[in-house]
Amino acid sequence: MLKSAVTALSALLLLAAPAAAQDTARVAQLTFEAPSLAGNLEGNSTARNVVVVTPPGYDENPERRYPVVYFLHGYWMPVEVQQAGFRLDEAVQASSETGHDFIMVMPDGFSKLRGGFYSSGPIVGDYESMVADDLVGWVDANYRTLADPASRGLAGHSMGGYGTIRIAMHRPGIFSSIYMMSACCLPPMEMTPDQARAIEAMSEEDVAAAEFFQLASVSTLATWSPDPTAEHFLRIDTGLREDGTIDPLINQRLAANSPVVLMPQFLPELAALEGFAMDIGDADFLLEGNAQFRRELDRFGVEYQFELYEGDHGNRIRERIRTEVLPFFAQHLAIEAQ
Repeated sequence: MLKSAVTALSALLLLAAPAAAQDTARVAQLTFEAPSLAGNLEGNSTARNVVVVTPPGYDENPERRYPVVYFLHGYWMPVEVQQAGFRLDEAVQASSETGHDFIMVMPDGFSKLRGGFYSSGPIVGDYESMVADDLVGWVDANYRTLADPASRGLAGHSMGGYGTIRIAMHRPGIFSSIYMMSACCLPPMEMTPDQARAIEAMSEEDVAAAEFFQLASVSTLATWSPDPTAEHFLRIDTGLREDGTIDPLINQRLAANSPVVLMPQFLPELAALEGFAMDIGDADFLLEGNAQFRRELDRFGVEYQFELYEGDHGNRIRERIRTEVLPFFAQHLAIEAQ
């Protein structure tokens, strides 16, 4: 009898006890709906996975609202694998310990060809609007955000670095500050006859077994040079003509998606940014492309900050999100309602 009473009392006390405080950054892996991707011919789902990291104390402060940093991952791996490598929660935790609390959000930029390049097209879908419209709207509706451009930052690595500058130029007034990490695809790409022949000869099995750079070439073509009427299963236009030359229109389409080419058209949008930063490792294979983009920024008087650090394309990204990216946004994002 006594044992039963003690057990019942213990259960009541347990129910009455307050929930444990959220003293560390919390990771949630969720799904949101992205209508912008509807109807794409590649079959990429409108149900998108997303990683959301809330700072310590988020649950205990129901009246508080937070600035948000959106992070765009790179090519090849889905968002869950990217989070395992980047550990955004470590960065949010470290930032909170210095007095700067953020919500951090990383959407899935994966596609059937391993990456949508945060661009827009009929084959892959509108990944650009998926981020700028669908994701931002969903986050603001479901989290206690400071729902204002002044309190939103956008950063990304590699393919995500490209997506960062692309969205900043194409979709002004959504993010006030940006940070590009080892961005890909900045100079104009050029399709050669040999590349075109190799791509057109690929079977579905070849695509499934393709290595990183080979499949990245296919994926960028699907994004920037689509052909919805093509008989080939990839439905891309390589520009290869019967005489073995490349149709100039195809390389013009590729150039039309190059930030080096596009940037002078978007000077007001870049000038309006509160903060603009980029970095790259001194052993990164994308070093020259980034240098070319910086030369154009300098030539047109665009203000930005840059760091060349010791490292390659990926070996210090996790560290630098914590030590450089979030401290940058702590300086440039508004932490109170405007």
